[in-house]
Amino acid sequence: MFTKVFRKGTKYLWTQNVLYSLKRNKIDSVLVEYGTHAYHLLPVLQASKIPFVVHFHGYDASVNSVIKSCDSYKKVFELSRNVVAVSTVMCNRLLELGCPKEKLIYNVYGPQIMFENVTPNFNKKQFLAVGRFTDKKAPYYTILAFKGVLGAHPDAKLVIGGNGELFNACANLIKHFKLEKNIRLLGVIKPEEYISLLEESLGFVQHSITTLRGDMEGTPLAVLEASVAGLPVISTFHAGIPDVIIHEKTGLLSEEHDVDAMRLNMLALLNDVSLANRLGAAGKINILENFNLKKHLSKLDGILKTH
Repeated sequence: MFTKVFRKGTKYLWTQNVLYSLKRNKIDSVLVEYGTHAYHLLPVLQASKIPFVVHFHGYDASVNSVIKSCDSYKKVFELSRNVVAVSTVMCNRLLELGCPKEKLIYNVYGPQIMFENVTPNFNKKQFLAVGRFTDKKAPYYTILAFKGVLGAHPDAKLVIGGNGELFNACANLIKHFKLEKNIRLLGVIKPEEYISLLEESLGFVQHSITTLRGDMEGTPLAVLEASVAGLPVISTFHAGIPDVIIHEKTGLLSEEHDVDAMRLNMLALLNDVSLANRLGAAGKINILENFNLKKHLSKLDGILKTH
């Protein structure tokens, strides 16, 4: 009806509504989550003349087709006051795309405080993985790496929480190799169940990779949660993971696609529980001191208050 009366399209009316809301609420700074959203909101952001900060998270700074569809964020970089990235790899990627160095700010997430109070008991030969069943998390590589430890430790377990497009493929892989007694797919789990699994597991595992279309992690939140909970992290030199997990000090990392190296890292913990304990304890200290939620939010708050 409004489009007929005012002879304007719905996009125009939506823009006017947003501008009115910004003015009515006296908004003096805008944080836009994801570079893609900033690109599509440019007409509103320009018209409002309100300073805005863009927060990149992962796919928006890595997937080639996404970047191309947003014209490599040229206008976003030009008009934004600051650009926030969550890993050093992402910072370098945004610089390559043309983001002015003086606008770019590195600010890693912090895990929820509830994970700081977890104390693992390391009393099970169990590895834990939690996350979406997507290409960039490559859960099938984690399964294959774990399969390789069963010759030496036939009683070892792997539990995986989460769901996604690769869930059925992973279930079929487990069935094909007859691993049902050793690997459990839990589906989506509740926070309290996640806490219990962190407490009883030997290590957290995630084999993140860069996909064929360029998709990458930012800094995986589950990795931060597991590390601050006191579990050693077995993962890959991918995106923001080596920013927060120190190889051989707070976890064990391997190259992307190197299933055998991940297998050896799992065996290292299975063969030496004291190593798991030391790595986990060092990881908790590292995250608490350098990547806590309070520090992340405080830095973000300071960015938004800067005029």
